[in-house]
Amino acid sequence: MQNHNDIWARALESLASSMSQVSFDVWIKTLVPLGFVNKKLILVTPSISSQVLINKSYIDAVRSAVTSASASFSANLSDGDADADDVEIITETQKEEYLSKLNAEGGKGAVDGAIIAAAVDKKEDEYAQFVPKYTFDNFIVAESNRLVAAAASAVAKNPGSQYNPLFIYGGVGLGKTHIMHAIGNYIREHNPALKIICVPTEKFTNELIDSIRNSRDSRDNREFREKYRSADVLMMDDIQFLSGKAGTQMEVFHTFNDLYQSGKQIIMTSDKPPKEIAQLEERLRSRFLSGLIADIQPPDLETRVAILKRKALQEKYDIDPVVINFIAEKVTGNIREMEGLLSRVVFYSTLVGKCANNLALANEALKDYADVKNESITAYDVIDACCNCCNITKNEILGKKKTKDIVEPRQIAIYLITEMLPLPLISIGQLFGGRDHTTIIHARDKISQKIKTDPKIKAKVIDIQTYISDVKRPVS
Repeated sequence: MQNHNDIWARALESLASSMSQVSFDVWIKTLVPLGFVNKKLILVTPSISSQVLINKSYIDAVRSAVTSASASFSANLSDGDADADDVEIITETQKEEYLSKLNAEGGKGAVDGAIIAAAVDKKEDEYAQFVPKYTFDNFIVAESNRLVAAAASAVAKNPGSQYNPLFIYGGVGLGKTHIMHAIGNYIREHNPALKIICVPTEKFTNELIDSIRNSRDSRDNREFREKYRSADVLMMDDIQFLSGKAGTQMEVFHTFNDLYQSGKQIIMTSDKPPKEIAQLEERLRSRFLSGLIADIQPPDLETRVAILKRKALQEKYDIDPVVINFIAEKVTGNIREMEGLLSRVVFYSTLVGKCANNLALANEALKDYADVKNESITAYDVIDACCNCCNITKNEILGKKKTKDIVEPRQIAIYLITEMLPLPLISIGQLFGGRDHTTIIHARDKISQKIKTDPKIKAKVIDIQTYISDVKRPVS
């Protein structure tokens, strides 16, 4: 009987010599063999995005290498075992569904007993995790967000009694996540008996698909529905991702009606108002419009200055108001990006051994800001820099290994990506092996805290950020 690990090891040798090192390390080396089903080798990849890319660009090469490796093993077998003549790329999430299904069918069609291993029982935590620092106390209120702040505070104090549903919309980095977590933290503190579910719309959709795919009768779907319809407060982030998803829209519609009629609080965020969400059923759009629609506008200069001053105070930065004004004038539409520039100036001042109270130094630190944006730094640029500076591989930093020498660079990479790039937390989580957005928040905040207390971590982050700037800076 052929061994799936041996065949994949031999296939890897062939693939390593036939493709670029970067492509091999990022996409192919991360694949894990699960076993055989009907002469098909099942390979597991960390995320949906990598599954799509491999199937698009590398599947033929992988299939050829596996077939050749299998044939070379079969030549030495006397029992007539069939060759592996195909491959299938699945994700970690699909792996567990696949194993569960094979167990229920008694392993029918499996060649390798490893494929029939018991599925891991992972029960989703129904209760939301909220970032402790996101509170109403440290949310700066201005004309651009006054309505949202007032409505959020009222909802937190009396869930379900007014402003239901509460629909918050605004651009990236303007504080939607902060205000949603502030509501959650307030309710947790003052009304801990209430059940709160905070879920990205994409995750809601994936759970619904999993429920339908795994259901043998109506009971499985009922479990999914009961999870969400038993909430006292339901928060759905990035509701614009309902666009074009008819099945998910129908489930959201019935969940909405059930909660609303029961007097439960519904809160949604989006990057656009309900009227501008394309391919949204009118009956659902009308439900969203039935409550309070509150938008967060880009902050004015005065508010941006106040936000940066608060950030400097929290991080204990010694920085001149003139420098803060200089940074506030550079970025107008993304608070997260603006705070990233502040950190960059402070990092640069530490690097050159000068005080950050110098406008000339700030100018020097940010002189390539426009160039860097034009050079389009990607998440993989950050990951490459972390790997090079910390002497680890992409396979390790993107994988599941949890030793300190891997976890720390991984968390630094996540921190820098959140600081430097306007990527959704869900996308960053998918990049790092399908991790949940709360894991990304934890990693980001942990490094942010360590920078203030651990000089070695601070120096390492500065080195990596400098490396990225040097690599992406245009040659004069």
